[in-house]
Amino acid sequence: MKAVEVITNLHTDDVEHAREFFQFLGLTDVGMNQGWVARFSSPDSDACVQVVTRDATAPEDSVMTIKVDDVDTAYDEAQRRGYEIVHPITDEVWGIRRFFVRSPDGHVINVAMHHP
Repeated sequence: MKAVEVITNLHTDDVEHAREFFQFLGLTDVGMNQGWVARFSSPDSDACVQVVTRDATAPEDSVMTIKVDDVDTAYDEAQRRGYEIVHPITDEVWGIRRFFVRSPDGHVINVAMHHP
């Protein structure tokens, strides 16, 4: 299993105000906007940020998303190592298979991959 992308998840109370702010910093493309979560990226690079008002299906918000090439292997390994699973592995309706795990420092990490 390998990590293929890491995206910061920042809390916001207002997705539109966040979009306006990050647009001035060059993150002008809206790659995804579900109302409660949105991703803003640069048209000229891989730079991006995600903002979240409140996760729609998980009990806690995550501080980052780490996309992996095999989320099932990552889930099994997290369990084997005894890490706290905050949100079980789930196929979300928006096309992501994911789980949330708490890091040893207490950060909630969203581990995900697109449905094959």
